[in-house]
Amino acid sequence: MSKQLHQPLGGNEMPRFGGNASMLRLPMVNASHELDELDAAFVGIPLDIGTSLRSGTRFGPRQIRAESVMIRPYNMATGAAPFESINVADIGDVAINTFNLLDSVRIIEQEYDDILSHNIIPLTLGGDHTITLPILRAIKKKYGKVGLIHIDAHADVNDEMFGEKIAHGTTFRRAVEEDLLDCSRVVQIGLRAQGYSADDFNWSRRQGFRVVQAEECWHKSLVPLMQEVHQHVDGGPVYLSFDIDGIDPAWAPGTGTPEIGGLTTIQAMEIIRGCAGLNLIGCDLVEVSPPYDTTGNTALLGANLLYEMLCVLPNVKREL
Repeated sequence: MSKQLHQPLGGNEMPRFGGNASMLRLPMVNASHELDELDAAFVGIPLDIGTSLRSGTRFGPRQIRAESVMIRPYNMATGAAPFESINVADIGDVAINTFNLLDSVRIIEQEYDDILSHNIIPLTLGGDHTITLPILRAIKKKYGKVGLIHIDAHADVNDEMFGEKIAHGTTFRRAVEEDLLDCSRVVQIGLRAQGYSADDFNWSRRQGFRVVQAEECWHKSLVPLMQEVHQHVDGGPVYLSFDIDGIDPAWAPGTGTPEIGGLTTIQAMEIIRGCAGLNLIGCDLVEVSPPYDTTGNTALLGANLLYEMLCVLPNVKREL
């Protein structure tokens, strides 16, 4: 007998301004035996003590969930029917130590060790970009080194920030140093703005990363780029990390380190939809900062991009 798949609470069953306060109004699950039944799960990490300018991402997971209420189960553009294909739930937030960044990093890694032990693909609601380092540490233990698709205005390869080795701008340098990434299968998309030297982006290139600066993306569809990216990262497990500041602040102002000249929301969807067919073993959407998101549009975008990530996971059927 096939297992019953969790379904989002429908808009005709309960008004969208009521009902579950979970991601996509899915059931909340946290018991161990229930986790064993899941294929993928939304997880919140309400962290902002790794930020360097504007705080507020601790409120990101809650606001992304709130803005997810309008999302319906079937993807009209791609035909993806995730809730007819895999079992998905919201498993709540990681209880980080809001007074200690390094302890929070330890807690996150420990929590993801447990999540991955249940063979769940995590879809993470950030939180600042520090969170990706402990997630990748946990993933290395299960999958080995992974390929990476990283969308961001910044490379996040600083050696240190204010003397600290771990913060939201050091994540991917630490990931390289700790041998968490297959550097021949890493792509960074949307990097832009000013730096302290050419090395701010060239360090990534020297590691073997494919770096796509934002200027390469202006005024064009990214479908051809994603065909190239797909070939570049294919051949093993892939992690997708999406910093909302990769999007231009005209569409996503609610973030801590906004940079002009960024990607559009359409390009963001092209990037994620271009990941279909890859062996995605985890995704995150980070740096949504609700105090700077007066319309809710940034969190709304984040919620929709997380839905698009769900739609390209392995084993999700398409019904076009």
